[in-house]
Amino acid sequence: MSWTEVRIPATSANLGPGFDALGMALSIYLECRFRPSETLKIRAEGRDAHLISLEEDNLIWQTALQVAAHVGRPMPGIELEIRNDIPVGKGLGSSAAALVAGVVIADEILQLEWDRHRILDEAARIEGHPDNVSAAVLGSIVASAIDSEGVTRAVRMQLPARYGVAIVVPDFILPTSEARAVLPGTYSREDAVFNIQRSALLIAAMLTQTTDAFHEALMDRLHQPYRAPLVPGLEEMLRLRAPGLLGCALSGAGPSVLVFYERGHEAVIERMREIFLRHGHASEILPAHIPDHGYDLMHGL
Repeated sequence: MSWTEVRIPATSANLGPGFDALGMALSIYLECRFRPSETLKIRAEGRDAHLISLEEDNLIWQTALQVAAHVGRPMPGIELEIRNDIPVGKGLGSSAAALVAGVVIADEILQLEWDRHRILDEAARIEGHPDNVSAAVLGSIVASAIDSEGVTRAVRMQLPARYGVAIVVPDFILPTSEARAVLPGTYSREDAVFNIQRSALLIAAMLTQTTDAFHEALMDRLHQPYRAPLVPGLEEMLRLRAPGLLGCALSGAGPSVLVFYERGHEAVIERMREIFLRHGHASEILPAHIPDHGYDLMHGL
């Protein structure tokens, strides 16, 4: 039988103050080719391929099984070829990309004929929060929430063309479970208001190209202060001011750092590598643009 291919972008969640609410798609991809098979067969290549399970516990396959169980249908075996370029365990939505891939694969194999928004609802239901999966499904920058009926409400925005983004990826992994474990169970009203103000300011700054508001708009009190001890140099990066630098944010749960800058000032990104190096860690810069659409699906390959 012919192959079907799905390509899902990496994502960066939170963007500073938008904890579990804001996400951004990045032009780094997970590609999966698949077709029905009598038994499950998985192959993987590309970046961090050694971290991708080729067995039944593979996240893509487990997600497809969850979708099948949710709709009350048996999931037949598949042949799955994975080509990955997204760093694993670095805060760039590798698990969200795998999860979206699993939902799309189940939709195709089971012929559910879901539209993109139904795919998003299912992915957010399984993930438990919508920030990464919304950006992976819809592309661009997305503000999202799950309503009282379990439907994901997501609104896309564009980053003005005069601004750019880059990812600085250090040489160590920070498991999401560890990064979540350091967060407090409750927050003060003062900290909650602080983040609400800056989330609103960040969205307004992006929509109106108000450059001088960016640095303050990226500030956060809900997750970055607690995760900073796990990411050597992060506090210094968040405080850094330099010509052309709009500001930095921890990418998702980390340890990668998202850098916003004014185009023409790309050299400022190198400052983050220098900071990581002073704290004993090598890192690499992944230049990326923000794709204006989410996953791509191609049939009959």
